[in-house]
Amino acid sequence: MTIEGKDFVIKNGKSQDESGKSEKEHGSRKDGTAPSQEDIKKQPLPEVSFNSLIFSLSSSALLHLGEIEDPQSGARKKDFQLAKHSIDIIAMLKEKTKGNLTGEENGFIDNILTDLRLRYVKASK
Repeated sequence: MTIEGKDFVIKNGKSQDESGKSEKEHGSRKDGTAPSQEDIKKQPLPEVSFNSLIFSLSSSALLHLGEIEDPQSGARKKDFQLAKHSIDIIAMLKEKTKGNLTGEENGFIDNILTDLRLRYVKASK
């Protein structure tokens, strides 16, 4: 499944920016070493938007479903209770913002919720 946002694309649970670079490719320098704290501070922060909030929450759910690696340990751990909690937060935000979202935002949150719910059911079997 492919989900596209303003500054990113999710393909099969892996996010990429507009240049096609994955999260992991942004997380290392050209020489392959991990970025220093100074390098991290210099990176621009993502735009503050409703879609970036939903994307962040969905990334958390994917992490807890074991679909993406923990950025610190590199391990894939499953915690269905935390995954469900993240999905429920997104569903609550959808309900609380009903009638106040743009068409793009509404479509984005619908796609994210559908995808996460399917992944949750599949992973918890």
